[in-house]
Amino acid sequence: MLPELAYLHGKPQSKGLLRVKQSDFKVIEQLPFLPCGEGEHLLIYIRKTGANTVFVARELAKYFQVKEQLVSYAGLKDRFAVTEQWFGIHVPGKKNYDLSDLVIEGVEVISYARHNKKLRTGALTGNRFELILRDVTALKALQQRWQTIVEQGVPNYFGEQRFGIDGGNIDKATALFSGTKVKDKKKRGMYLSAARSLIFNATINERINHNLFAKPRVGDVVMLAGTQSVFHLDEVDNSIKQRLADKDIDITAPMWGAGELMTSADPQTLEQSVAERHSVLSQGLPRFGLKQERRRIRLIVQDPSIDVLPSEDPVNNVLPAVTLSFTLAAGSYATTVLRELLDYQDCTQRVVVNENVKVDQNI
Repeated sequence: MLPELAYLHGKPQSKGLLRVKQSDFKVIEQLPFLPCGEGEHLLIYIRKTGANTVFVARELAKYFQVKEQLVSYAGLKDRFAVTEQWFGIHVPGKKNYDLSDLVIEGVEVISYARHNKKLRTGALTGNRFELILRDVTALKALQQRWQTIVEQGVPNYFGEQRFGIDGGNIDKATALFSGTKVKDKKKRGMYLSAARSLIFNATINERINHNLFAKPRVGDVVMLAGTQSVFHLDEVDNSIKQRLADKDIDITAPMWGAGELMTSADPQTLEQSVAERHSVLSQGLPRFGLKQERRRIRLIVQDPSIDVLPSEDPVNNVLPAVTLSFTLAAGSYATTVLRELLDYQDCTQRVVVNENVKVDQNI
């Protein structure tokens, strides 16, 4: 089981239900470009319901009669949701495709066009989320907490789905570091990512527990907003504190791998102590070619909105529903925001347990 993680704003008072219906969880992928209309790659924009990304990619490979490696996507999307995302297929030549006969369960083709570059993993800028929370309790507390989240952000934890059912990916990573062979590159990469993510989450947890989440210190490494550029803090003056308050910079934590930590002084001591508590993972990761990287510890919601829906059955005092809309940068998790907002029950968890399947929920 995964360790408990600290809340930044204290444990939520409100409760609610997530994904009572698949349409309660909508995700719209955002790319920094649109297809140019010519080139060796066909980009297809689809809306999928109840289908995970890997399944759709395999079906597209069958339709176009190409190897699965020739089908690409920018990021994984949830199975238990309505999601819109791009897929790319390498189909050299000038053939004009008519996709009216493309039939994949749960998939609707919105548009498609040729492009001159491959759609690569991580090419997205972010995702727009449109969520409905049902049977919400302590509504006023939830609204007030949402405002706090909008103003101050939440810990940029990796979501539980990163670690597999009951944290199983960490067990697999531990076995991998103990000598178990994993031939499947995707599975091996998934286990390595889970190991790095656990150390990262534990570092944020440590900073919160020591009241250091929003307190920059000499020796910290910070990241500029909107980029991956980082710099070391040789001093902490009022301008640094103001830039952090203005969300122009963010404190970072390590994505573990080979090489020296970029931090120094007390921040480095804290990060090393976390790594030592997870020594099997921190010592195993460098052996697989991963290098030290940094990730911001604060997650900011962009373009946020909240609305309360009228009760569907006011006579029987049915609890209200709440709609949330917000955008997150690529690699961030909507469930991480929701965790800080309310104590929610994900109604898809029962399906996962009953089907005994691993769900593609990396959003």
